[in-house]
Amino acid sequence: MSQFPSHPTDSNNSATTDVTPVVALKELVARLHREQNKIQDLLSSLGFALRSFTNLNQFLELIPLMSTRVTDAEGSALFLYKPNGQIRLEQLHWQDSQQRKNIRKALENVSSQITLLPNSIPNISTGILDEQMHHYLGADVQVFGTAILVKHTERGWLYVLTRDPEYAWTETRQKLVRLVADQTAVAIENDELAVELRKKERLDQELEIGAEIQRRLLPRQCPNIPGLSIAARCKPANRVGGDYYDFIPTKPNPQQPRANPQMVSENASWGLVIGDVMGKGVPAGLIMTMLRGMLRGEVLHGNTPAGILQNLNRVMYADLENSHRFVTMFYSEYDPQTRILYYSNAAHNPPLWWHAATKTVTRLDTLGMLIGLDANSEYEDAEAQLEVGDTVIYYTDGLTDAAAAGGDRFDEDNFVTSFRTACKYCNSPQEIVEYLFDQVQQFIGADRQNTDDMTLVVLQVV
Repeated sequence: MSQFPSHPTDSNNSATTDVTPVVALKELVARLHREQNKIQDLLSSLGFALRSFTNLNQFLELIPLMSTRVTDAEGSALFLYKPNGQIRLEQLHWQDSQQRKNIRKALENVSSQITLLPNSIPNISTGILDEQMHHYLGADVQVFGTAILVKHTERGWLYVLTRDPEYAWTETRQKLVRLVADQTAVAIENDELAVELRKKERLDQELEIGAEIQRRLLPRQCPNIPGLSIAARCKPANRVGGDYYDFIPTKPNPQQPRANPQMVSENASWGLVIGDVMGKGVPAGLIMTMLRGMLRGEVLHGNTPAGILQNLNRVMYADLENSHRFVTMFYSEYDPQTRILYYSNAAHNPPLWWHAATKTVTRLDTLGMLIGLDANSEYEDAEAQLEVGDTVIYYTDGLTDAAAAGGDRFDEDNFVTSFRTACKYCNSPQEIVEYLFDQVQQFIGADRQNTDDMTLVVLQVV
């Protein structure tokens, strides 16, 4: 039986025909895999940049480059809205360096043609930009854009551009552009939050400096006045408050410095003052600081309490009128030799006077308007003869106006009742201060903070 040799050529052709589709498929899979890895690497790099960069402009420089790379386009442009309503070409990437200059000029013309009102920014449609871009770039440039949204508000647009007529805006490419735009929005929001945080930190530092200055202006300790025992406490609602109290020697020994209350002559009279600037916080604190300096200057002239308030009102009127704030103040002078308290009131809460002999409470008050309300206001002088065991309490309305969670206020009747109880059972002015603050805190709730400045000064004849 004869043998017929096979034909090698036919065999090779058959093998080639069978293998070629497989090889082609493998190459396609490998190419897609490389493309996927490239996109993943690019997006990973963008995520790393988002976490690492502290300079927003440095991060924004990457956005058009990344958009171009992940979509295999020729270029990309980032437009951002400015606070004045202008649209600015923030960053541009174009692969052909020779064409980049012309592309940039065209896109800058696009941005210069559009001005937005602030209220219209969230409602701008991509058609406005697209129309201008087709006009300046020409019909042969394909454009795909997506909005950059920060808290549901448009802050700009990211565009990908190409001249390739065969280029297709596949769903995957569109998703990649939107992903890069979302990363851009996150970077913008993070930068704005960082700016706000830095502002808050600076404000906190300034407030702390202001609070420290105010703490130094208020008396660090109560003075030693012959025949008196004194205690005081100021609790501002914020770090800087508008409550004010002071102890001012009015007849100091000329051989001793005024700055040291412990070195004042035993024959000196003492100015005891409490005041409250309308409002709270930094504005009230600034006025309080100015008021303190003005009052100390007036005390040096040796006028009566009413004269001091009258001159202080004239001096402060213009500044307080411009600030739309007013001041209540009770000014008094105590003479240790006679135990007489001379006083005048500018619409402040009248101090309470506990008479030890009769176990009764009266108010120390005179007619007088708020400081800063009328330049020609007049004030009255009055005096009280204190006896051993008597107690006088100066306070601000932050205590009587303190409100519980339900809205009820501590009110003046409760305050007088608490003061009467404290005078009966407390052994010192310091105990009285602590008792009254505790009563107010219990009323408003242990976990609630005071919403207004609270100040107490208690003096007791011993």
